[in-house]
Amino acid sequence: MTNRPAPPASADRIEWMQTFVRIVEAGSLSAAAAQMGTTQPTVSRRLQALERALGVRLLQRSTHAMKLTEDGERCFDRAKDLIVGWNAFEAEARGAEDRPEGRLRVVAPHVFGQQLLVGPLAAYLHRYPQMSVEWLLHDGPQDRTPDFIAEGVDCAIRVGEVTDPALVAIRLSEVPRIVIGAPSLFQDAPLPVHARDLEALPWLSARNFYRTEVVLAHEATGETHRVPIRPRMTTDSHYALRSAAMLGVGIGVLSAWMLAEDLAAGRLLHLAPQWQAAPAPVYLAYPYARFYPAKLRRFVEAMRTAFPAGQPA
Repeated sequence: MTNRPAPPASADRIEWMQTFVRIVEAGSLSAAAAQMGTTQPTVSRRLQALERALGVRLLQRSTHAMKLTEDGERCFDRAKDLIVGWNAFEAEARGAEDRPEGRLRVVAPHVFGQQLLVGPLAAYLHRYPQMSVEWLLHDGPQDRTPDFIAEGVDCAIRVGEVTDPALVAIRLSEVPRIVIGAPSLFQDAPLPVHARDLEALPWLSARNFYRTEVVLAHEATGETHRVPIRPRMTTDSHYALRSAAMLGVGIGVLSAWMLAEDLAAGRLLHLAPQWQAAPAPVYLAYPYARFYPAKLRRFVEAMRTAFPAGQPA
């Protein structure tokens, strides 16, 4: 009697399918391995095991390219549906015991990710010890959102409106922005009171938000004033702009929350204090899906707790 090998466990098949889907979405075996926190040989073995189990070739690979075979194209969408269904089944079966585990990949701006959000992130990790988080801090154009699939990103925290209809966008807060400058810029000169008083001063530009002009509004009357600027320095780093402002290079507009200590210590001055730039909204965004894993759902809850009722940051 011939001893036939036991069929692979269902959990193995699910893992193989998850790997197959991630390879296709990431574009390569090496990118899939990096996103899944494993090695390229492991990813390759899982793909080969799935192909043997199904009896079909899913991917056509060469030295420089990779593409789905005809069978692979037919199986890809079905594999995604099966993974979603399995995840939903697991979550329903676990019920109240559905606790996050695994790895979450989050993109956030430096200005928030280095300070303001580390507290709620730490609370999330303490509460769910089976979780790990890749906390990726990027500063870039205001309207830049990550390629969630290609970069293996679960969610992104971003400043600015989210207009992509394929994304769920949860408004967490808004960031008041004020005009600041160093005391050394003024010596014995009077401090600016009206927005027009700022026009003759040297400026620093935050290239993500403003470059050639700043629009300020009076908080009591709603009057607006456009301040044309010729920046002496332009940067995409809010921390660099703050440092340059403290050194007297020029004045600039920054998020009020990151300036509290400098203002209290007198290192910076709040200029034309009745005038403010439009507050910038803060969103948490992630792609629409039929099922969201516990690790993402609980993270969203943690970030909402950090900004109760959408209060300003």
